[in-house]
Amino acid sequence: MKSIKMRAGFLTCLMLLGCSNEEAFAESTLTSKCSSYGEIKPNQNPSFQHMNCLLTNAALAAKIPPEVVKAVASRENGGWKQFDENGQPVISKDKGIGLMQITNKPGYDQEKLKYDINYNIQAGVEILSSMYQRTDLPKIKETGPEVIENWYFPVMAYNGTKPVNSPLYQSSGLKNTEAYQEKVFTFIEKDSYINNTKLGQFPFNIGDFEYDTNSSGNIVFRKMEYTLTDQMHTSAYQFQVGDKVLITEDAVKLRSQPSTSSAAKSLAKNTTLIIDGNFLYDQSSTSINQFVWYPVKTEDKKLAGFISSAYITKKLDVPPVKVMWGKTELKLGQIGKVTILSNTNLVKMESNGSLTTVRTLKKGEEYRVYNYNSNHGGLYGVGGGNYVQKSTKVKYETPSKSKLALLAQ
Repeated sequence: MKSIKMRAGFLTCLMLLGCSNEEAFAESTLTSKCSSYGEIKPNQNPSFQHMNCLLTNAALAAKIPPEVVKAVASRENGGWKQFDENGQPVISKDKGIGLMQITNKPGYDQEKLKYDINYNIQAGVEILSSMYQRTDLPKIKETGPEVIENWYFPVMAYNGTKPVNSPLYQSSGLKNTEAYQEKVFTFIEKDSYINNTKLGQFPFNIGDFEYDTNSSGNIVFRKMEYTLTDQMHTSAYQFQVGDKVLITEDAVKLRSQPSTSSAAKSLAKNTTLIIDGNFLYDQSSTSINQFVWYPVKTEDKKLAGFISSAYITKKLDVPPVKVMWGKTELKLGQIGKVTILSNTNLVKMESNGSLTTVRTLKKGEEYRVYNYNSNHGGLYGVGGGNYVQKSTKVKYETPSKSKLALLAQ
């Protein structure tokens, strides 16, 4: 990770005892949530799934999609290693330390960054979270940190908002696939979604970014808010018991155990499943799968097992279908409609039974009818105590059986 100057307030906070206590609490929480894997031994890397657990829980505690944190760790340190084969801390040429490659951060304990895996992860997550809080970075309109795509610019800033990370090449306007954040998002697609999902794309233009390719200065962002037309994605780690999810691919395997080596049955795309418990990590501690497994059952409860988070998406409630009848929508409780053939009055019945005019209804307008009153030669009740008098100036119709059937669905 490239060096980024820390704010004075943040440095001050880290030096205070209260912040140290918070860090200690965070580290102990990570350890307790992953205690089933045993203690982390000095100068030894935990198993891949143990590391998966540590990264996932650190991300969730910071309200960052775990997919993002894991991809940053993969980009910084492909093997998720804190120590090399000799048991020494992994330190890069630019002095990046450990799993999260923390670089030039004097506010953190440098020895703990080297030898304490939990501390190193916590530092990386804190830095990434602080990048999201920056007000000089663009965001996606009307979305929050739960949306993976909204971490595009904070991920860039984790490495540095330098010309090398510009989303577009200034000279050609082509996408810069070598940019740090593009590499991270490719890791998300490859490892968290098994290349099954494409993340939403930003509608970038060259004019959105101002920088000098021959300078080490930061990019100046000229556009601070984007609207994405592609589907955006929330984390697959937020499903709760009882949630309904859909299979996103054909022939996805429903496993008997949380492992790709267990027996399986194939499920078709768009099969509805019900989440039946909290997610689990791969049963094999040496597995390099970054996704997690959810216990699920089919809606008819005939099948149950474990499904990879890479192949499911939240099933959204289908909004009621509008049943249009001419110019108006057919509503429950409606018995018919009147079409105004020539201007006529909307009337109201007074307590003594007389009619008073409310306003004039114009030719061509349509109104729902909810009841019929036989007084005054016939009155069509159009709601709110108002009526349209039966006459040659109006046409009354009742809905067809097919329309009523659609409304009842």
